Amino acid sequence: MTESDSQSSDPFAAKYTVVARRYRPQSFEQLVGQSHVSRALENAINTNRVGHAYLFTGARGVGKTSAARILAKALDCVNGPSPSPCNQCDVCLGITAGGDVDVLEIDGASNRGIDEVRQLRSNVNVRPSRAKYKIYIIDEVHMLTMPAFNALLKTLEEPPEHVKFIFCTTDPDRIPITVLSRCQRFDFAGIQVAEIVERLNQIAQSEGAAVESEALEIVARRAAGSMRDSQSLLEQLLAFGPETVTATDVHAMLGTADSGRLGLLVDHLVQHDGAAALRELDTAINEGVDVGALVDQLSGYFRDLMADAVGCPPELMLYTSKSNYEKLSQTSRSWGLETILAGIQVLDRAAERIRQSTFPRVILETALVRICKLEDLDELASMMARLQETDSGSLRAAVGTGAVKKKINKSAPSADSSPVDSTVTDGGGPDVVTRRSLTPESAVEIWKAVILTLTDLTSDHAANFHRVANSAPNRLEVFFEPRYNACKLFCERPDRREKLETALFKVTGQRIGLEFSLETDSESVTSPPPAVSRRQQLQEAANQPLVRQVIELFDAEMLRVVGPREG
Repeated sequence: MTESDSQSSDPFAAKYTVVARRYRPQSFEQLVGQSHVSRALENAINTNRVGHAYLFTGARGVGKTSAARILAKALDCVNGPSPSPCNQCDVCLGITAGGDVDVLEIDGASNRGIDEVRQLRSNVNVRPSRAKYKIYIIDEVHMLTMPAFNALLKTLEEPPEHVKFIFCTTDPDRIPITVLSRCQRFDFAGIQVAEIVERLNQIAQSEGAAVESEALEIVARRAAGSMRDSQSLLEQLLAFGPETVTATDVHAMLGTADSGRLGLLVDHLVQHDGAAALRELDTAINEGVDVGALVDQLSGYFRDLMADAVGCPPELMLYTSKSNYEKLSQTSRSWGLETILAGIQVLDRAAERIRQSTFPRVILETALVRICKLEDLDELASMMARLQETDSGSLRAAVGTGAVKKKINKSAPSADSSPVDSTVTDGGGPDVVTRRSLTPESAVEIWKAVILTLTDLTSDHAANFHRVANSAPNRLEVFFEPRYNACKLFCERPDRREKLETALFKVTGQRIGLEFSLETDSESVTSPPPAVSRRQQLQEAANQPLVRQVIELFDAEMLRVVGPREG
C-alpha cells in the first residue's frame, strides 16, 4: 500500500504532501545540478547503450533516487525507451507514485539480508507485467550484508535481458569491488547555491509565498549542497507564518546570527577587544543564537577571509553574500593571511570540543579570547624572513660598508667556511649577528645556544646532555649518561640530527658534524639509583594520588609497574 492509499483510507489523515515530494524532478531537464549525469543517461538511451546495472553515488538530497526513477520512466514509458518520458501514461504515473508493479524500490537498510536477495534472485526471471523492463531500485545499497552482496553477484553480472538494476548510495566505499566492477558508476555532485536559490524561488512562487532573496540564499547555504534539505527548510519557513519570509525569520528558525552581528563580532576580534567580543556573544545568545551554529558561521566566515586573502574572486566566497563582500575583503587585508589561518585552527579545535562538552559557551568564549590575543602574524612572518635574510647576507653587505670587525682563529682554519668568529655591527650600536667559533673551550656554550634555538622535543632531549667535547676540527661530540640513552637515540634519528646540525650552522656559521655517545668513564657518570624491589615499586605507585583515584574509581588491582620505554 502506498502512502497516498494510506492517507485516503484514513478520514482523519491530512491530505498533504511535503514540498520535497511534490516538487521532485520528473525529467532529466528538471534534475538540478547534475547535468553531467543527465547528459550521459540521455545519450545512452539515444544510442541504445543502456547498461544492465547503474550505481548512483553522492551526498544526501542531491537527486540520486529521483534520477533512478526518471531513468526507469525513460526506459518503461509507453513512448520509450526515450530520454523524455511523457509523465502521462499509466507506467510513468505509477513510477512517480512509487507503486508500479514493474519498478520495485527496495530499501537496502531494511532488506539487507541474504534471504531478501535470494527472493529477489528468484523473481528476476519473471517477465515484467506491462512494461519493457523490470527495474530494481535499491536505495542505500551499501547497507546490504556481505553474504547478500555475494548472492547478488551472479545475477548482477548476467541478468535476464528484461532486468535493470539501479543502486543508490551515500557511501560507495562500503560496496565490494566485485559489485562496483559490474556497475556503471555516476557520482552526483553537491548542488551550487545559485541553483538551489533558483529552484527554491520557483517553489515559493508556486506556493504563492513571498520570500526575500537573502532568506533563500541563507537557506541554500545552510543546506550545504542538498536540494532536499533546502526544500525541507523552505517548507519549515512557509509554516512559520509570516506573510513575507525575511532573513531575520530564517536566522530565528535556524538559531544563527545575522550578517550584521557576525560582522560586529569579527570586528571586535580584529581589534583585539576580547571584552567587546564576549559582550557581543552574550547578546547573540540572549537573542536565541545557538553556540554550535555560531561556531559554524564563524568558521565559514574565516574560510572566506582566507579565500580572499589568497586572491580568490568574489564568486568563490561560499559563506558570504555579495552584499557583505566588500567588508570581508577589508577585514582580510587588515588581518593578514597568517592570522586568519591561526584563527581557523582555533575555531576548528573549539568546534570539535563543543560537540563533546556540556559547556559549549565557555569553549566558544575561550576561542574568541584566544583569537583576540593573536598578534599580527603576517608581520611576524615578515620579520622572521628579514632576520633570516640578515643572518645569511649581512656579512656580505657589511663588508661593502666597512662595518665589519673580524676576529679570525688562525689555529683552526676551515677551508669551506666563512670566518669562524665574526661580529657584524651597525656602526657602533649593538650586535646584529654574532658567530661563535668552535673550540674546546666554547663547545658547551655553543651546544647550549643550539638548544635555545629549538622549541620542540628535540631541545628537551638534547638538554639532557652530560658534557660536550670538540673531538676534532669541525666535529662536536655530545655525551649522555647511560640513563639518558633514550635521549641519545632520539637525537641520532636522521630528522632530529638534521635539525640539530642546521641549528649548529646558524650558531657557528660552519658545517659541523655531530656525534652522540654514552659516557663510559666511571668518574663522569653519576651513580645509578639503588635497585627497588617489585613490592616497593607497587607501594610507591599506589601512593600516587592519580593512581589511587583510578583504583578507587574502577575497583582495580595493581599488578605491576612498567617504566618508560627507551627510544
